Amino acid sequence: MPPQQSTQPSTLNPPRASAARRAPGTDRGGALRRRAADATVWYLRVIAVLNIAAVLSLPFRQEVDEHNNGRITLHLHRQHAHHSGQFFTPYLATAGLVSAALAIFFVLVMRRRKRAAWVVNIALSTPLFALYVLALTQHDYRAHVFNWVSAALTGLFVAALLISRREFNAVGDPSNPKLAAAVGVGGVLVTGGLGTLLVHATNKLPGATLPDEIAYTLLRGVSVGPLADHVTAVHAPRWTDIIINILLAAAFCLVLYAGFRSPRGRRLLSTEDESRLRELLDKHGARDSLGYFALRRDKAAIFSPTGKAAVTYRVVGGVSLASGDPIGDPEAWPGAIDAWLTEAQRHAWTPAVMGASEEAGTVYARHGLDALELGDEAIVDIADFTLEGRAMRVVRQAHNRVRRAGYTVRVRRHEDIPDDEMAKLMEKADHWRDGATERGFSMALGRLGDPADGRCMMLECRDADDTPRALLSFVPWGEHGLSLDLMRRDRDSENGLMEFMVVELLLQAAELKIDRVSLNFAMFRSVFERGSRLGAGPVLRLWHWILTFFSRWWQIESLYRANAKYRPVWEPRYLLFARSSDIPQIGLASARAEGFLTIPWGA
Repeated sequence: MPPQQSTQPSTLNPPRASAARRAPGTDRGGALRRRAADATVWYLRVIAVLNIAAVLSLPFRQEVDEHNNGRITLHLHRQHAHHSGQFFTPYLATAGLVSAALAIFFVLVMRRRKRAAWVVNIALSTPLFALYVLALTQHDYRAHVFNWVSAALTGLFVAALLISRREFNAVGDPSNPKLAAAVGVGGVLVTGGLGTLLVHATNKLPGATLPDEIAYTLLRGVSVGPLADHVTAVHAPRWTDIIINILLAAAFCLVLYAGFRSPRGRRLLSTEDESRLRELLDKHGARDSLGYFALRRDKAAIFSPTGKAAVTYRVVGGVSLASGDPIGDPEAWPGAIDAWLTEAQRHAWTPAVMGASEEAGTVYARHGLDALELGDEAIVDIADFTLEGRAMRVVRQAHNRVRRAGYTVRVRRHEDIPDDEMAKLMEKADHWRDGATERGFSMALGRLGDPADGRCMMLECRDADDTPRALLSFVPWGEHGLSLDLMRRDRDSENGLMEFMVVELLLQAAELKIDRVSLNFAMFRSVFERGSRLGAGPVLRLWHWILTFFSRWWQIESLYRANAKYRPVWEPRYLLFARSSDIPQIGLASARAEGFLTIPWGA
């Protein structure tokens, strides 16, 4: 069944159902466990803020002391450090950037319910709480109210961890411990060495030995408070302390990333899964113009329990990124979506969907995802297409001009092209590619000339001298539709060549038994269409100006203009996400998946 054609996208606000990613804790004690898990996250947030505030306030207080006294109050400071040894602070409260970084990182991974994060927190906080309880049996510690508060807060944190244990079930990458150990050793050697050199160069006291400087550096890495003042042979400026703390905090962040990163999602589309997807496309491929792109082999597929539907996705930067609609019978979509969300939760991946139709977006939204309109897909209905009329004058003139220049277009299925000719076309396509990176994910197949894609359609354009100048490749959209996959042209060829080829396809479509053609996706199409109109509001005008500005580099507006000239039907496409705070991460992952951003260390 073709998608409903409407030029007015609607907002997706269906009733919410419980998502698979929220399945843990649905028993009687589930609400208590969820609240306890949330409490651990909020505790860590507060501790991170307090640690950062303490780091920032210490240099200020030191400067005030030096200004008021007219000298460095080293002796008084060390007396205060000795006195403060009778106090202890709540779990992770150390007035240091390392602890702040640890708390912030724990906030991120505990929000994603990673089991390893729970294990590390319980391993660190439980012995600390036991030590605090033991310390309170001694008069020197029992006399201070703050110690009771610290012990109580730490104990409540431990209790919340124990109560919420079953909430934390997301697994990590098995290789993480070894990588974290390697990063930790290297990080300590590099940052510790730099810090020790800095201490040696800025120490204000004579006679310090290398072990003294190393000890001071390591203690300063933990806290900028009085902890390192026990190394009496060293007294470095406050700015030295801050730099050392920052260096070791940065190294510690790398260790945390290595230790708690999500599994990389190395599973790709297997031969068996591809065969099953093709069977589903044979039955239901006419529903979604992006369905055939599910066959990209850098994706993985997860099927519904009945096997009648599937969601295809790729893991990029901790985001499980699906694209288009689920493949298969819509009645089985919920089962496939549940399976996909459950897998994402198990691996602590952030779920997201790029380019879902309104129908699929509604189903995804019922599983707990929010929707944001990305733009519109241009679909030309062959029965309504004509070159006549004033609105088509520019396209008609470009088509006639290129045709008079002697250009011709040959339309063939890939399976009808001899192997030697296909090899030459592939060579031309690589030569004409703009840049070394093959771009595309949600609306690109990522391969050309594969024998399995014989039903794809190739348009080959030649000039008056019979020299190849451009090519277009379309993937099947059911039995009687096509979706644009690849556009390549010789930069030295005639202007308007792409328009000429598209028009030639549309004019020949009836003979090819094609009744609809999906062209490029126009991101934020409605902003360009309405933003310059009379009566547009200030927010819409500002958004229009911003997009127009960035279109100088990213061709956002030009894609819309290039599609609008064919008078298509605009089909809205949506981004689906679990939390608004995930959108920056999803945007980065999408840019990497589409090939607009390359990171040296891969996905």
